[in-house]
Amino acid sequence: MLRDEFETPGQRTPEDLLAAYERVLAETVESIGVDSVAEESGVDRETLVALVDGDSPEVTLEDAAAILATDPDRPDADFIAADARDMLLMGMSIAVLDVDAVESGIDGRMEAKEIQQKMEGRHTMTLAEYAVLHQYIEEKKG
Repeated sequence: MLRDEFETPGQRTPEDLLAAYERVLAETVESIGVDSVAEESGVDRETLVALVDGDSPEVTLEDAAAILATDPDRPDADFIAADARDMLLMGMSIAVLDVDAVESGIDGRMEAKEIQQKMEGRHTMTLAEYAVLHQYIEEKKG
C-alpha cells in the first residue's frame, strides 16, 4: 500500500501524508464502487462515502488495507497491512531508531510501548498514527 507510492514522505507533514493516503483510498473506492468496497472490505459505507467526499474519517491501517485489497491489481489485505508495518520497522532499523527515540521524535503523541505494539500489529493503528510514524521514520532515514 505505502511502499513507493508516496514521494518523499520524510519531507512532508504527517497531515499531508495522511491526505495522500486518503486520496489513494478514495480513488480505489471510486474505481471499484462504494457498495462493492463496503461488501468486500467490511468497512462501513459511511466511511467510504466520507473518503470519496474528501473528508477525513478515522480509518485504521487494517481498514485501509481492506479497502485497497478490493482492487484486483493489489495483494490481499493481510499482506498490505503487514507490508506497511514492516516498512516502519525496516525504516527504524535503517535510521537506527528505537521506540523511545520515535516517541521523543514525535513529541510524545504515542508512548514507546504503544508504538511498538501498533507496529507489531498487536494494537490497532489509525491511518493518522501511521502517517505520523511513517513521516518521522522516513525523515530520520535521510
